[in-house]
Amino acid sequence: MKHIIILGDGMADWAVPALGGKTLLQAARTPYMDLLARMGRTGRLVTVPAGFHPGSEVANMSVMGYDLPKVYEGRGVLEAASIGVDLRPGEMAMRCNLVCLEGDLLKNHSAGHITTPEADVLIRYLQAELGDDRIHFHTGVQYRHLLVIRGGDKRIECVPPHDVPLQPWRPLLVKPMPGTEDIRTPEGGADLTPRQTADLLNALILRSQTLLENHPLNLRRKTEGKDPANSIWPWSPGYRPQMEPLSEKYPQIRRGAVISAVDLINGIGRYAGLRRITVEGATGLYDTNYENKAAAAIEALRADDFVYLHIEASDEAGHEGDADLKLRTIENLDRRAVGPIYEAVKDWDEPVAIAVLPDHPTPCQLRTHTAEPVPFLIWHRGIQPDTVQTFDEVTARDGCYGLMKEDEFMNEFMNENV
Repeated sequence: MKHIIILGDGMADWAVPALGGKTLLQAARTPYMDLLARMGRTGRLVTVPAGFHPGSEVANMSVMGYDLPKVYEGRGVLEAASIGVDLRPGEMAMRCNLVCLEGDLLKNHSAGHITTPEADVLIRYLQAELGDDRIHFHTGVQYRHLLVIRGGDKRIECVPPHDVPLQPWRPLLVKPMPGTEDIRTPEGGADLTPRQTADLLNALILRSQTLLENHPLNLRRKTEGKDPANSIWPWSPGYRPQMEPLSEKYPQIRRGAVISAVDLINGIGRYAGLRRITVEGATGLYDTNYENKAAAAIEALRADDFVYLHIEASDEAGHEGDADLKLRTIENLDRRAVGPIYEAVKDWDEPVAIAVLPDHPTPCQLRTHTAEPVPFLIWHRGIQPDTVQTFDEVTARDGCYGLMKEDEFMNEFMNENV
């Protein structure tokens, strides 16, 4: 049996008063997800273990069945893997956003969704001005980039910028973790203490603002009515992780693939031993090419045993607080990805198991991630259905799988006798 996970990033949400108290999944027209829930089995999954921040890296690694306390090293190292930066001993990697500041406030985490070609100009400029033997900036995708600090100590507190839209940014600068402020001995291969690491990063943030403020690209963006990328925001530090490939965890996966427009997910896929499939028109936003992604997933299933199809659109809409847009992204996922994949594989000689779920909620009301359990469904030919008739956060409470955690979902999904 082949397996595909279709993950709608941030698709889960809270009840929306304007929708009569329904969640967006309840209100959206999702005939294919409802069909799979009706023919299959449902439940809920805890994707954010206790003590972890509800980031997409945490949630997606949990979905894949990884033991987070053992393997988690932050978001930066995963994005380093995705863009081909091979971390060496003693190097600390961090996600480095290009953000938009407006006065004392962090206006948005994405610099107004700056394009990758524009961002590449700015990241190369920052490397030329600020980079040295210790500091290296690497271009990623859109607003998501990489900062590598040789000798950095990861015991620092960094705030994810998507968690703090329209909040004052100065109180959110990098700090040593509580209890490490006076440590004089770095850990591991570091040669900077936590305080020295925090001071270095804060200096880079402030210097980037001076450099970027009047950069010609930002001046042009402002004349076009776009948000400037006028600061960096580094966060999620870590060292190279020790993740075993999924093929070693699950013998059913002899060959697998990951399809995503997000470096973070592709980095997880690389450490998980999945080949990366690049799709034309995949943007990581609500204008992504669902059809090409679905076609790529179907084609991958012909050769592979496992496909992880990640679609970011709903998460970005949630961060923008746009419920109408998020509703459309959920309907697009159903109509333009889940439906075509189901119709293509439902009658294959070799059965295909389909799972659909979010990684975490991104409530439009809050505009950031939360750690509540997410609904999931599993379907394949011959599965014995439960009583749930639709797919959403509420009905999944009645699903036969109940509330799962850790690797229980992945173990169940990979069991051909589900």
